[in-house]
Amino acid sequence: MTQFPFSETYQSAPFWWEGQTTPAPASLPAETDVLVIGSGYTGLHAAIQTARAGMSTVIIDAGRIGEGCSTRNGGQISTSIKPGFDLLKRKFGADTATRIFREGQASIDFTAGFVAEEGINCDFRVVGRFHGAHSQKQYDRLAREAQSQHPVLESGAYLVPKSQQNEELLTEFYHGGIVFPKHASIDPGAYHAGLVTVAQQSGATLISDCAATAISEEGSGHEVQTVMGRIRARNVIVATNGYSGKLVPWLQRRIIPIGSYIIATEELPSELIDRLFPSSRILSDTRKLVYYYRLSPDRKRVLFGGRVSLRETDPLKSGPVLHRDLVAIFPQLKDVRISHSWAGTVGYTFDHLAHAGCHNGLFWAAGYCGSGAGMAGYLGNIIGRQVAGDKSATTVFAEIPIEHRAYYRGNPWFLSPSVLWYRIIDALS
Repeated sequence: MTQFPFSETYQSAPFWWEGQTTPAPASLPAETDVLVIGSGYTGLHAAIQTARAGMSTVIIDAGRIGEGCSTRNGGQISTSIKPGFDLLKRKFGADTATRIFREGQASIDFTAGFVAEEGINCDFRVVGRFHGAHSQKQYDRLAREAQSQHPVLESGAYLVPKSQQNEELLTEFYHGGIVFPKHASIDPGAYHAGLVTVAQQSGATLISDCAATAISEEGSGHEVQTVMGRIRARNVIVATNGYSGKLVPWLQRRIIPIGSYIIATEELPSELIDRLFPSSRILSDTRKLVYYYRLSPDRKRVLFGGRVSLRETDPLKSGPVLHRDLVAIFPQLKDVRISHSWAGTVGYTFDHLAHAGCHNGLFWAAGYCGSGAGMAGYLGNIIGRQVAGDKSATTVFAEIPIEHRAYYRGNPWFLSPSVLWYRIIDALS
């Protein structure tokens, strides 16, 4: 018998996996034009481009196809740019900063266009984001930002004072907030399933449970050792992001794997949902240890996610913590149980920007910093086109050097003190 807050039907698997199927098993060929390592949004979008260019394309994954964060995220799509324009301007110059922000918006537009063109049924909707201020000080900061015109994007963002907050969500937790009307939501499981179908129809071969263990140069290409044997590839695309591990040490030193945790509630009465969530916006707040949440596409459940502890943990431990924090925002949900609790590993970078490029003959894109629902596919598409020889496939994220730190080898030992420091900041801000 399960204990509160878990339901009797509790699952330690993503809510998005329900109803999704895994592609039929396939054998590993001896050689291919393109080998894509990783079957998430990045890898699938890259593979679609190379396969459509007439290149034999094989996608392998260490687990089941799409088992990583592409089917474990919250289904929120934003511009994916975390640093502010002024910071980027000081660091890279006005031109590069402008291009970064424009490509951030382009990633949303790309996803919308791709879904529409390919006819993928994944509940993609431009619903807007409500970003709640967890203190009066943070609302005042949002107000100052809203008053100044964004130097690049016409975001259409507007303030929502606390007196009007109930039009967005019924809670006293926030001190007002800001709405970004161009942000979108998606069913990440259905989106991934649609990408799998498009990739297969384009001619790509998908192979699950085929972990790559070593990559070596061989002639004009590479030889990749996997648990299923060796495969020779003229081109290799590394699309592993937060799951990169030791396969490519150069990348391991530059990607920070961080766990993100999500719960889904059991189905709730429609009148309660409609009262608490008058709109279907995606939601987040101003805390450094940010929480992100939304309704399920059918408006029957609340999906609530965030960082829960100083170190990595498991869904049985993270679930009650997230439930407690959900109830802090919505006391009306104190008796609601959890039907799903899961985790995914996101890839962060030291400059909080996504990156892409080609290093030692290996093409790659990674470091979406928790905002990969749109950016991963956007950069995967560009990398795939580059491999296919499209000279117009360029991105500013391949021009910005990806940072590393001395003595960092992929183990984020600094995570605990960072989380603790953010908690202190949140309490004081």
